[in-house]
Amino acid sequence: MNASPWKQLLRIARPWVLLGCLIFYAIGAGIAHFLGRPIDLSIYLIGQVCVLLLAFSASYLNEYFSMLEYPILRRNPNRSTDEFFRLRNALIQAAAVALTAGAVLTVMLFSQGVRGPAVVIYLGIGFLLEFFYAVPPLRLAKSGYGELVTALFITGITPALAFTFQTGEAHRLLILLTFPFTAMFIAAELAIELETYYSDIKEGRKTLMVAVGWQRGMNLHNILILVSYLLIGLAAVLRLPWPLTWPMLATLPVGLFQIWQIWQINNGQKPRWRLLQITALATLGIMAYLIAFALWIG
Repeated sequence: MNASPWKQLLRIARPWVLLGCLIFYAIGAGIAHFLGRPIDLSIYLIGQVCVLLLAFSASYLNEYFSMLEYPILRRNPNRSTDEFFRLRNALIQAAAVALTAGAVLTVMLFSQGVRGPAVVIYLGIGFLLEFFYAVPPLRLAKSGYGELVTALFITGITPALAFTFQTGEAHRLLILLTFPFTAMFIAAELAIELETYYSDIKEGRKTLMVAVGWQRGMNLHNILILVSYLLIGLAAVLRLPWPLTWPMLATLPVGLFQIWQIWQINNGQKPRWRLLQITALATLGIMAYLIAFALWIG
């Protein structure tokens, strides 16, 4: 395989999804560390690779089936027929390798003592989410709700797997910490997709913003941010430790600024797309960083 297909495979793998898997896996294992559970480094690393391989396979299968659906020239007029088929074959091969390697590593985890109903349940849910994200007949990636699957996988399943790989069981802190992140993640996706709303409609891309409509999408964005902070407050009432509560609440000014930007756009003000996107990523990223720091070091 020449250099060009490798570069394309890396792009198709959605590096931002892989980064999210790394961060939220660290958060999940950090919960175990915060609770005083010993962290097995080999299990941590093997589990992390399993999660990444699952994300790789979903991205490659999604692109493979997209290439089956669209004519070559409509898909990319700058790509020759040979390049098209070479990349398509590389995608299905890469997906098969990722799934096979993930299965082997899962067996290795079980052989090292990782077991329990929670492990099996989260592994099963993670696989089904990524499978139906990419593979017909559901192909949630093209339904307009693929972003929901991505959010659930990164902010929910990934930290849950990291925690259960270390402990073999679930814990209420998983729910208290991850639910606000899920709402914030979806809000960030909506904010980023708003700029390309009309071009997505023109080119037939069914994003979440396209599925719900731009006005409802902006309202949903604002509601999700408020819900995220309300869930943090509810978690505090349900005895989420203060060292884990305040880092999430510390991002409230940034979150409110994000809401204000959407409100301004909704009222006809000139959009500042780059600032909006940076703010959306900053709200989520700073919250994740502060929580990871509190879990591991604070």
